[in-house]
Amino acid sequence: MKFPRGLLLVGCGRMGGALLSGCLSRGIVAAGDVTVVEPSAPARAEAEKLGVRAVAEAPGQGVPDVVLVAVKPQVMDAVMPAYGRLAGHSLFLSIAAGRTVASFTRLLGDKAAVVRAMPNTPAQVGRGITALYGSANVDAGARAKAEALMEAVGEVVWLADESQMDAVTAVSGSGPAYIFHLIEALETAARAAGLPDDLAAKLARATVTGAAELAFQSPESAAKLRENVTSPGGTTAAALAVLMDEKGLTDLMTRAVAAAAKRSKELAG
Repeated sequence: MKFPRGLLLVGCGRMGGALLSGCLSRGIVAAGDVTVVEPSAPARAEAEKLGVRAVAEAPGQGVPDVVLVAVKPQVMDAVMPAYGRLAGHSLFLSIAAGRTVASFTRLLGDKAAVVRAMPNTPAQVGRGITALYGSANVDAGARAKAEALMEAVGEVVWLADESQMDAVTAVSGSGPAYIFHLIEALETAARAAGLPDDLAAKLARATVTGAAELAFQSPESAAKLRENVTSPGGTTAAALAVLMDEKGLTDLMTRAVAAAAKRSKELAG
């Protein structure tokens, strides 16, 4: 995938910075072809260490292939009008949670080609997964550009309907926090079982990340992997009898995801 007109990154916080690092390290785009717009001087300095050009305000000239929008959703209305001149000429790829295609059309005009992206924080270590949805103005070439950029930090899936984005936000967008809380809970349980703090923390973290890697690499379903660990009448079976009762982990997770999806809809207005 080529980006002859370059990439304009609007916002270089944690996720924007992860995307920039991933794209540069994988050779998706060259540092000399990237301009970062970031009002924070320290963040600009960090971006410049990667060899890119960093400015405080939207450039008044140049037409990049892609405008990667990585600012917070609450400042979008103030930030985006400055890029209206690029509508119909550049692809707008947004990672702002809750901001719909219609909200970009309102800010940029009907000609804007917009792809919404919902990445997650494992993108920081190249193990993210991103769901994409493209507006009617997004052609095959633009889809390929969006996919190439987001594959720099992990896997990519496309959504058939924008309404699915709320569920994606609740599952994979917010999901890493659920896993981090699982590690916390397992640590607490380990301490309650008599293990010292440092050992409880190490066992919990290694167990969750190791199991996740096994699930990632294995062709078997999660259910089959669970069964592989569970001997009839054994210790794992005793624990799963608690976790898998009718008010167990599945019920709790279903309610948690539903709450997150409901809040995503509310934030989108």
